[in-house]
Amino acid sequence: MSNKLTRILYVEDEPDIQMVARLALETLGGFTLEVCSSGSEALEKVGTFQPQFILLDVMMPGMDGPTTLGKLRELPAFATTPVVFMTAKVQPSEVSGYKKIGAVDVIPKPFDPMTLSNQVQAIWERCNG
Repeated sequence: MSNKLTRILYVEDEPDIQMVARLALETLGGFTLEVCSSGSEALEKVGTFQPQFILLDVMMPGMDGPTTLGKLRELPAFATTPVVFMTAKVQPSEVSGYKKIGAVDVIPKPFDPMTLSNQVQAIWERCNG
């Protein structure tokens, strides 16, 4: 597939989780990662960074994940960028709610750093298959 995933925007307010995800995605996965600590920071950086894929925490202070997703979808350049929520809230009803508002998938927390980049790659391939 020529459309190779390289650039991921990762939005997570918890520094420890950011660090583990960065290790998993940059070091193990070989992706270029832009890490944001809030939804508003993500909206500031998304235009410059031009991610192909967005990983979004659901529970964040200020602007939560679903609100951030809504704002991203208002930007024409990111209206169809795959967005995946990362959350501990993975009841089937919650997951279907995230998909209704435009997420392509949900990765449960705590995630496994050893398989995270493979999970992301598999979702990317499904979206771009």
